[in-house]
Amino acid sequence: MPRLSDKQYQRQSMLAMAAYVAVMLGVWPLVRTVTGLPLKMLLALVPVLPMLYMIGLMARRIRDSDELEQRTHLIALGAATGLVGALSMIGGFLASAQVWRMDGTILIWVFPALMFCYGITRWWVARRYGVSLSCDDESRMPLYQRFLLMAIMLGVPALWFRRSLDDSSLGTLCGIAAGFAVLGLVLGIARWRRRHPHGEELP
Repeated sequence: MPRLSDKQYQRQSMLAMAAYVAVMLGVWPLVRTVTGLPLKMLLALVPVLPMLYMIGLMARRIRDSDELEQRTHLIALGAATGLVGALSMIGGFLASAQVWRMDGTILIWVFPALMFCYGITRWWVARRYGVSLSCDDESRMPLYQRFLLMAIMLGVPALWFRRSLDDSSLGTLCGIAAGFAVLGLVLGIARWRRRHPHGEELP
């Protein structure tokens, strides 16, 4: 299987996010109107397909990267998994003790939380190892702009179609969009500080 270039990875990940948004806006609302169990299960699981494709893209990208990049991915994934796992366990014990009431929709947040923690941790680890994530040689768009674009791709349609979405769907889309926006802002600020290390004024 040929190695993915940065442009190919960027284009395919954007298409996967666009497919996720389209499914959440066009297919997911139908779950509430369907009565048959098999069809309801099928419609409920359709949003998972673009996310599985994203996971496959990430795995392929990590597999094809060099040893230093793989190390940053491994540390970031390990830290993110540990943090999200610990928070899930805390939430589970609080729910079991009936201290905090929650339903199954909170499970939708596990993957976005994992990806958010992974992004932040990898950025920090990459800085420690001297690996730049802010801009790739093969790409015209810096990484922070990609995150901000994905935030817009998720957030704007979610707010536009908010009346046709239930609370959990709207919250999920807006939450993921907010996570991408925060990552984009963090990376954008870090990129600006690298270019202006002593607080120099922009020309």
